[in-house]
Amino acid sequence: MRPETLAIHFAQDADPTTGALVTPIAQTSTFVQEAPGVNKGFDYTRTSNPTRQTLEKVLAALEGVEHGAVFASGIAAENAIFQSLLQPGDEVLVPDDLYGGTFRLLNSYGHRFVVDPAYRQFTDRTKLVWIESPTNPRLKLFDIETIAQRAHAHGALVVVDNTFATPLNQRPFELGADLVVHSVTKYLAGHSDVIQGAVLAKDADVLAPIRFAQNATGATASPFDCWLTLRGLKTLSLRVRQHNANGAAVAAWLRHHVERVYYPGFGGVVSFEIEGARELVGSLRYFQLAESLGGVKSLVCHPATMTHAAIPEARRRELGISDDLVRLSCGIEHPDDLIEDLEAVLRRAKPLAAHA
Repeated sequence: MRPETLAIHFAQDADPTTGALVTPIAQTSTFVQEAPGVNKGFDYTRTSNPTRQTLEKVLAALEGVEHGAVFASGIAAENAIFQSLLQPGDEVLVPDDLYGGTFRLLNSYGHRFVVDPAYRQFTDRTKLVWIESPTNPRLKLFDIETIAQRAHAHGALVVVDNTFATPLNQRPFELGADLVVHSVTKYLAGHSDVIQGAVLAKDADVLAPIRFAQNATGATASPFDCWLTLRGLKTLSLRVRQHNANGAAVAAWLRHHVERVYYPGFGGVVSFEIEGARELVGSLRYFQLAESLGGVKSLVCHPATMTHAAIPEARRRELGISDDLVRLSCGIEHPDDLIEDLEAVLRRAKPLAAHA
């Protein structure tokens, strides 16, 4: 089954009781048991819920595996990985261009992490290799297959954050990943109305401690939010196609008008540098000033003061996350409208006159 069909049909047959075409919302906190410890597979929604279970199956299948756990947010999903798979003294190898929320999480709980842009600093304590590809916000790409081979040779597990690429643009498990994490909030849900995360695995034993953390900490997604994501996934392929086209069109136009444009060749996120970025981000019409990305509406973000503000200023400068950096999330509007929006604002800036 191909991804476009899978997102609509996999694990989503008509309801056998009512014939409902759309997966029902099991909006309940608890389930009646036939006898103590005897039930129909569900006892309490924090532990498992039919709607959430369906979503977990669909997300896993989209990534080409069978096992998944859905959380209340992307950070909750990341936290479950760190808390359940790391022991005191263990190290995580991370890219230099690391999402600010992940940086804050690692620092907040005292996890040892080594920033390595080349993924070569393996030690006996390296237990996890964390790959963002593309990275946020400068959109660097990594050779997942080569990094996975190095990691496995040292006995480390490989986690790939596939949020920016989605399963339609990148297949981490086929390249050697052990776990894939998503901020489902972004492209998968796709409409800026859900906060959600997911961890997916090819090996049930690898996911088992993460599932335990899911239940033990209670950081689970609500049935209604799971239903919203299932609905959003049905148009994922159409949306990603337009995100890709809009991102490419905006990046191509920007390259004629600003010196530094960051775009990996796919996806809807484009970053660039321009003098007076703080003023620019609040002046656009269709690109709304807000955190997040991957929704149908276009967004603009100033990473230094928004998504990456948790990273110390000196460290941000080392990473190239300056006050001049702007991150765009191209939605699914008409690309010409998005370009005209940028042109109207950039026309008042020096780079447009210099590079037009």
